[in-house]
Order: sequence, then C-alpha cells, then structure tokens
Amino acid sequence: MEILLYNNSTQSMRDEINKGRVKSNRRNHLIYSQHSCKGRNARGIITAGHRGGGHKRLYRQIDFRRNYQYIYGRIFNIEYDPNRNSYICLIHYLDGEKRYILHPRGAMIGDTVVSGTEVTIFLGNALPLSTDMPLGTSIHNIEITLGKGGQLARSAGALAKLIAKNSGLVTLRLPSGEVRLISNNCLATVGQVGNVRVNQKMLGRAGSKCWLGKRPVVRGVVMNPVDHPHGGGEGKSPIGRKKPATPWGFTALGRISRKRNKYSDCLIIRRRK
Repeated sequence: MEILLYNNSTQSMRDEINKGRVKSNRRNHLIYSQHSCKGRNARGIITAGHRGGGHKRLYRQIDFRRNYQYIYGRIFNIEYDPNRNSYICLIHYLDGEKRYILHPRGAMIGDTVVSGTEVTIFLGNALPLSTDMPLGTSIHNIEITLGKGGQLARSAGALAKLIAKNSGLVTLRLPSGEVRLISNNCLATVGQVGNVRVNQKMLGRAGSKCWLGKRPVVRGVVMNPVDHPHGGGEGKSPIGRKKPATPWGFTALGRISRKRNKYSDCLIIRRRK
C-alpha cells in the first residue's frame, strides 16, 4: 500500500509559491543571518575547494524534529529557500506558534498537518514508524537517533520506502538504494519532498553558477605540480601515472569514501549501489 498524494501540475505549484510571498521581517525569530566562510578555515587557508562569492543568504530555521505534537497547523505559505533545493512551508499552529517544515510534494496552502504518535497517516503528518503505518508507505525527513531530528531523505524529490517491520526495528529502502534498519520509535514524515524537477533546471550561463556560491572547476592536468598530482609538464602532457588521483593523492576512481567500523554498520542490510 502506497500513501503518496500529490498534484502533477507544475503550474499550480508555481501559483501557490507566488501567491504566498510575505515579507520576511514579520517573523524575525525564524530567519537570521549566518557567516559564510567561503571554504576557508580560521587561518584563511582553503580547506574546501570551489567555494566563494555568491549572493547573500538568510537562513530559515527548519523544524526537522517535528516535536510540536498533537497541535494542528495550517500551511500558511510555500516559499523558496536559498539554502536547499526543496521548497519550505510556513506552518501556523492553532496556539500561535510558527515554524518552517520541508514542503511535501502535493501539499497546498490551506492544508493541515500534525505530529504525534496517534495521528492519521496523511500527507505532511509526522509520526513514529512503530504505529500502524502500512508497508510501502513513502516517507521523508527520517530520524536516525530518536529526538535528534530528521537526517535522511531531505533533499528535493527524495523519498524512502517502508518495506518491513520486525521486533522493534523497521527496514527502509533509502533513495541511494541502501537498505538499512532503524528503530521503530524514530519519527518520519509521510510523503515525498517536493520540487522533484529541480535537476531539470537550466542555469543558462556560467554566471548563474557563480551566484550559487560555486567557483569554477578545472582539470588537474592544467594545474601546477604543487596543486595537483596530475599537474606539470610541457603542453598537453598525460597525468604521468596509471590511475587517476585526487588532489590529495588518493585513488580517484572506485575508492569507497565512507569510513568503516561505524556504530551503524550492523544495521545496514544492503549498501548503496
């Protein structure tokens, strides 16, 4: 059984976003500025490459924990967030509380959402995996540690599938293809994250990439030897080794970057493809 309610009309979603624009100074407790380090550490040395420039951003505080339970909230606004590739929803709760959540695909202005252990399995509601959630349900914003907040399936178009339940643990198929076990007390939100066509967006020119804070990327063979193992030589020269390497000398192709011997390794049934 798959519970996934959404509207396929892209134009209707654009109308909802444009119609819901509100000045940000009305809720300063949810929007604040943040410092951009541009890939430098405290000494000013580049530690993360190809970062810098870009437009100024204000951070929107997102409620990943969904711990405001048993109080119904109405979707007052659907907004663009420059800090992520999915849209966000401004929720007005009945007692006056206001919070941001990730926009579930198909949710419209005026819909109601609620969080709790005994709530209906409906689009945008957050509830533990231990409830009567049927197998095959599409979920997102999934907790790994109880109370820490959602950490899995949060990007645009992401969804995970509930495929099995067994003795306090549930089996999930994540967007990467990984199959793993998670405690059935962890919270998850019903539905799929919106803005599924974000990968089809055309930037149009190189300057649009710079507005996003991403600086140009060049090949290693055109660098100096001090900057990359492939660098150096006269004219168009080969890389000078059998296997390509990263700027730090590690194997570039086929090397597993995930660290082994993590506490959660025993919970992974099948690793990502």
